[in-house]
Amino acid sequence: MKETRYAWAMVAIGGLMGCIAIGAVFSLAVFLQPMTQDTGWSRTAISTAMTLNFLAMGIGSFVWGAMADRFGTRVVVLIGSVVLGSGLALASRAVNETMFVLVYGTFVGAAAGSIFVPVITVVSSLFEKNRALAVSLVSAGMGMAPLMMSPLSAWLITHMDWRSAQLEFGCCANF
Repeated sequence: MKETRYAWAMVAIGGLMGCIAIGAVFSLAVFLQPMTQDTGWSRTAISTAMTLNFLAMGIGSFVWGAMADRFGTRVVVLIGSVVLGSGLALASRAVNETMFVLVYGTFVGAAAGSIFVPVITVVSSLFEKNRALAVSLVSAGMGMAPLMMSPLSAWLITHMDWRSAQLEFGCCANF
């Protein structure tokens, strides 16, 4: 199997999508203080959303992977991106702790799981000789997420409120 420009483009796109999706999740720590100050919600409640998010991401990865086998990766990643963006947008407009915890913890978490498994599976299938490198580069894109998205979160929050900043991430997730 010859590795084409398309295959390497998929590596770049997969790494970028993973960076945005995982970065949107991991940047919640940057939002913690502005959220508590603005809403009066407890740090515990916001942190609980992150815990649920990780659980939903893990469970969601199994579901998204099975769906990718059945319907194809493009459909799954597209649907997952829409759910992720919608979840972030809805979480940015949460009116109470419970709504935020449920939306961010379940929708955003499950949707973030739609990126890793399907993208890694497709990238693996496109490569024979450089498979390990290709998968590593996609994973590195996801690993760079906190490094890239957390400073962006902080910058956005200094130029707008936390709700608008999170809404911006929701829009980016739907690119």
